[in-house]
Amino acid sequence: MIPIALVTGFLGSGKTSFLKHTVGRYRDRQVVYLVNEFSPVDVDGALVESEDADVVAIPGGSIFCKCLVTEFIGQLRRIAETYPDSKGVIIEASGMANPAVVGTMLQETKLDTIYELSTVVAVVDPGSFLKLQYTLPNVADQVRAAHVVLLNKTDCYDDATLDETEKVLLDLNPAATLQRTMQGRTELNLFASTTAAPEIEGDYATCRDPNYRSEALTMSGDIALDDLAAALIALGDDCYRAKGYVPADGFLHFVDLSSSGLTITPTDRAGDTGKLAIILKGAAPESATHALQSLIRQDKDRQAAVAR
Repeated sequence: MIPIALVTGFLGSGKTSFLKHTVGRYRDRQVVYLVNEFSPVDVDGALVESEDADVVAIPGGSIFCKCLVTEFIGQLRRIAETYPDSKGVIIEASGMANPAVVGTMLQETKLDTIYELSTVVAVVDPGSFLKLQYTLPNVADQVRAAHVVLLNKTDCYDDATLDETEKVLLDLNPAATLQRTMQGRTELNLFASTTAAPEIEGDYATCRDPNYRSEALTMSGDIALDDLAAALIALGDDCYRAKGYVPADGFLHFVDLSSSGLTITPTDRAGDTGKLAIILKGAAPESATHALQSLIRQDKDRQAAVAR
């Protein structure tokens, strides 16, 4: 049997940082990483793969929704065939995923003859969790389904916020093991769980969740980073997450916006085209990203003028 570790957590909680750290810890063990993200742009899978890991990416929704579950099941079958000596599969579910259906899915598809669910980990950002636990049910459901809850980004919040979050987490799942972490760093053994999976049941999610919508913006040429930062920050609470690469000064810059803030980090990758994935509230107005789209048009117009 191949053990599965399932990693959940809302957008920006630090799941990908946790996976990148985990790749280093399991370097001597043949592990396959299946990375799922809601946006059609595969950012997280590429980040994990850059750590020299075997990665299968499934972008464009949740692996536990009716639209993607067939592909998810097919990829699990292919992983077992392609990596017959695999010692484990670590799955990063999208930030909106409710993992309650995972046990039922394995049984219904007979994948439970190949895989066993070892550990379910929920990664929590105190900032987004405290704000969204009541308005987005999946945020709390991820915690209820977990064997282990990582209270992450502890360097970004004061003790009172951490203590309050910890209390809510243990109220939701008193049986969970709780760890405080920074940047997802932990020595947790994902394949050593002897605890039975939490008694959870759920249904596959519908293909369209009214709570969210995604946009993928292609940016080319030379983006004005200060203007980009201002446009992203102006999205305010309408934006749950923005992540991707944008070009400036001949190089790609990694953009990461979450509840804990905005960072724009230069990379050593030369390039003049990048993509930015944005996850918005379902109720956000269609005009929410107009400033970003105008910025892209202005830069294209400016570059065309220079070329003439």
